[in-house]
Amino acid sequence: MNPTTAAHDPLLAWREEFPTVETTLHFASHTLGAMPRGVEDALRRYALLWRTRGIRAWEDEWFRLPMETAGVLASILAAEPGTVTMFENVTTAQSVALSGVDFAGPRDRLVCTAEDFPSVLYLYEGLARRGAEVVRVQAKPAPGTPAGVAPRHIEVADLVAAIDERTAVVALSHVLFRTAELLDLEPVVRRAHECGALVLVDAYQSVGTVPVEVAALDLDLVTGGSVKWLCGGPGAGWLYVSPRLRDRFEPAVTGWFAHAEPFVFDPGPIRRDPGARRFYTGTTSVVAYAAARPGYEIVARIGVPAIREKSLRQTGRMIALADEYGFRVASPRVPECRGGTVCLDLPHAAEVCQALLAGDVLLDHRPGVGLRLAPHFYTSDDEVEQVMRRVREEVRRLER
Repeated sequence: MNPTTAAHDPLLAWREEFPTVETTLHFASHTLGAMPRGVEDALRRYALLWRTRGIRAWEDEWFRLPMETAGVLASILAAEPGTVTMFENVTTAQSVALSGVDFAGPRDRLVCTAEDFPSVLYLYEGLARRGAEVVRVQAKPAPGTPAGVAPRHIEVADLVAAIDERTAVVALSHVLFRTAELLDLEPVVRRAHECGALVLVDAYQSVGTVPVEVAALDLDLVTGGSVKWLCGGPGAGWLYVSPRLRDRFEPAVTGWFAHAEPFVFDPGPIRRDPGARRFYTGTTSVVAYAAARPGYEIVARIGVPAIREKSLRQTGRMIALADEYGFRVASPRVPECRGGTVCLDLPHAAEVCQALLAGDVLLDHRPGVGLRLAPHFYTSDDEVEQVMRRVREEVRRLER
């Protein structure tokens, strides 16, 4: 690491906690954040506790660990304690949340967008088989999109117009996974609440790189995961439920860990835990939540506003270099409308991606938008310059 660069960028002090970034050009935090060094210690502790304490591990640590991990995340979300519950993934978390919504009768609509992540769209298809009417707001071409390029832009005004008195839930992504378009939640939330609808936000592509203050945004339900910007690895999804909903929200998808006293093995009816555990299902994935916690703690200590400031500066530089090199940018150019990723719609994008992955560059490719590259708080400015040159060199090689 260049010490001069580090002196001008205090966030680079955290690089030493992420060994992967010292041996690669890590521009894949939008898909898999770098592993914190502390994860190895956390997993060793998990294994040691299991080996030495056996069943007593539940009482010693395992039972409370998911709630403690969720507490760190609640601080990142500026959420009240006890409002975040850990799950295996976003699909499970949204399944639990939506099982508490009654789509029978006149309020039977779920409004979403065609650009939401496929996993949740499949879940909404399942709701349609159970009587819900799913309204997908379609994408439009973003300003300046060349002819023949698939439309990927979601117009917030179209979302607002789709919400009416028949709407039970508005489910939308905060940042669209393909293009990193950042949606303005305020008008959507205002319209939904005017109509008596709940707002369910998938914040997987925003939390950890874009500030998300759930109470200030007046959000009802928020889901996300840990694989990306939170550097927490797979298997650790989560659900935020607003305090105004918590005590009256009764999800049909539930399990024994949601009981106030799970180890009494009460055959029911269920007597729910008064806190965040009331939304649990079955036995928790302790090892995944142990692995997720070190990344959460680092993000919480840095603060997402500082991460966001750096992200906008570095992604802005990447866009400027893309213009210089003649690459089409598929992500929003306006900083306030962009998440943490830059998408480059290049010739031979899939081949460019595979060639770079075969070396020391970590990035990915998505059909319809091209290469996706994402700096994070551990990325140096020098690396931004390097990765863009590497992309240009590979494009030129393939064109030859």
